[in-house]
Amino acid sequence: MIPLERAVVARLESHGEKFELLVDPDRAVRYRQGESVELEDMVAALSVFENSSRGTRASEESLKKVFHTTDFPSIATRIIQKGEIHLTAEQRRHMIAEKRRQVITFIARNAVNPQTGLPHPPQRIEMAMDEARVNTDLYKSVDEQVKETVKALRPILPIRFEEVRIAVRIPPDFASKAYGEIQPVAQIEKDEWQKDGSWICVVRIPAGIQGDFYDLVNRITRGQGEVRILNQVY
Repeated sequence: MIPLERAVVARLESHGEKFELLVDPDRAVRYRQGESVELEDMVAALSVFENSSRGTRASEESLKKVFHTTDFPSIATRIIQKGEIHLTAEQRRHMIAEKRRQVITFIARNAVNPQTGLPHPPQRIEMAMDEARVNTDLYKSVDEQVKETVKALRPILPIRFEEVRIAVRIPPDFASKAYGEIQPVAQIEKDEWQKDGSWICVVRIPAGIQGDFYDLVNRITRGQGEVRILNQVY
């Protein structure tokens, strides 16, 4: 459980009753967005309150009336999912700014300008979001927010999501560590060890990170690796 000084109130009102939890704001918001977070890592107390500031616990009668159970995990997850999380203005500003940054980063890494085949710089995406007056919803997942953002940007910014398939050859001296470096950033479709000890593979990556991927291969192999674009995947 979290310390009380880090907690904010999550409140749900229903059927004339009020229920409160003391929760970690960041973890509760991430849980609302669909991330997997353990309940005990979100709450400061294993109690449902009628008034948390006074320490008044909700009665069993009111819990059964609204939730049809007194099971704390079931009730707590519903309050966090459906209730209002009371963030400070600074907490809300920080979380919205971070969500906006995640959306911009995702688009910059996974989308390209179909007219040039090149990714849009993050600054250009952010300016287009300002022009389109895109609002960042704190409680929506990054995937949901990206879909809505791209829909709003398309009249302003030519944009298309695509991947590229790339053939890679890693020389023998660097092959042993290459898999561990490449696997986290690329989808390895097939790979094969050659008789000379070199490693070859075909990977799929978002088109927007081609430059980063080439830099990675160059770093791993000290400039001796080989990469070749096979085709684009729309």
